[in-house]
Amino acid sequence: MLIRTARDLGAVIRDNRRRLGLGQQALADRIGVSRQWVLEVEKGKPRAEVGLVLRALDALGVVLVPDSNVSGPDDEGGIVDIDAIVNNARSSDK
Repeated sequence: MLIRTARDLGAVIRDNRRRLGLGQQALADRIGVSRQWVLEVEKGKPRAEVGLVLRALDALGVVLVPDSNVSGPDDEGGIVDIDAIVNNARSSDK
């Protein structure tokens, strides 16, 4: 599924949570957030903290991969090294 909006991302989280047989509270406990946070993200809350969203995806076993049909600003056909981006952000925060 191509995720283009916060609502798309919320649908991915909700669908995977349900597929795993988890309730909203169980997912919230795994992530370390409130059930209300899970509810809002699943509805497509546009300002959800990215770090928590990534933690939710990890808790659900969702792996983000680039769409090979979408080219990005680099020369590798849209492949982005998310680890490098996160590491650069962390080092700039210090």
